[in-house]
Amino acid sequence: MTDRRRIRGLLEWGVAAQPFPGEGVSGDRHAVVWRDQGALLAVIDALGHGTAAETTAKRASSILERHAHDSLLVLIERCHRALLGDRGVVMSLATIDGARDTMVWAGVGNVSALLLRCGAGPRVRRERLVQPAGIVGAQLPALRESDVTLSPGDLLVFATDGIRDGFGEHVSPRDDPQRLAERLILDYARRTDDALVLVARYLGGR
Repeated sequence: MTDRRRIRGLLEWGVAAQPFPGEGVSGDRHAVVWRDQGALLAVIDALGHGTAAETTAKRASSILERHAHDSLLVLIERCHRALLGDRGVVMSLATIDGARDTMVWAGVGNVSALLLRCGAGPRVRRERLVQPAGIVGAQLPALRESDVTLSPGDLLVFATDGIRDGFGEHVSPRDDPQRLAERLILDYARRTDDALVLVARYLGGR
């Protein structure tokens, strides 16, 4: 499954996903929502796979979409309360503020989040979100969020644990978001899990 979008001159993004072999649906899900002069981006991975996991992931994404203007920590807590007694999810989220050229990101569990800096030199700067272990809907850890400054051309990559480790060493901030998402699914997706990659390039909000 592939998709491609551009958000009001702020972001261009693409997503690609692959369900667990033999399943027609996936428990990995993404959300990209416009908010005042910015956007909310999220990737959710429900525990397990199949129809039950898809239902749980949809519940979480619908909460994020309905309350997209809340802070990230409030959004995670909302999802946690709603999913108590369910199978739970892990997730990574970011809000981008085009007026201030900033991003806030946070997460729980093992959805990878990588920021590639589009600098003038040959070396690519990579920054990774460090998120605590836990399960939203079961074992919520102490939450924290981090603020970073963005420059036009910076590239954000979210990947569920259905993508093998090491993918970040083979991506460039100059890659096309949709083509990169598709390539990472093709080259790095495991055959033992759902997999999803969301890629977004910051275009600048001013």
